[in-house]
Amino acid sequence: MSGVWVFKNGVVRLVENGAAGGGEAVRKRKALVHTPSGQVVRSYAELESELRALGWERYYEDPSLYQFHKRGALDLISLPADFARFSSVHMYDIVIKNRDSFRVVDI
Repeated sequence: MSGVWVFKNGVVRLVENGAAGGGEAVRKRKALVHTPSGQVVRSYAELESELRALGWERYYEDPSLYQFHKRGALDLISLPADFARFSSVHMYDIVIKNRDSFRVVDI
């Protein structure tokens, strides 16, 4: 895996280089999958339903974010209010905090 680290809007991400296109950067699309059901998460409504089933509670304090907290833990999941801005960085945050329930795949 090679590429360039890009810092934008306070988030650092890796833009991978692909062999196709004469060395141009090729962005692979990622999807968040709910492992037990095998379903791709396509909206915040679906994600919220799955997180609630795992014991996560939603905070409504900041309308620009979807935030979830698990009672008795220090973990916090913060997501942009616009699902179109939901990126692989957010997906991996969810996966790390819910290892047996979610995974990220290439689409």
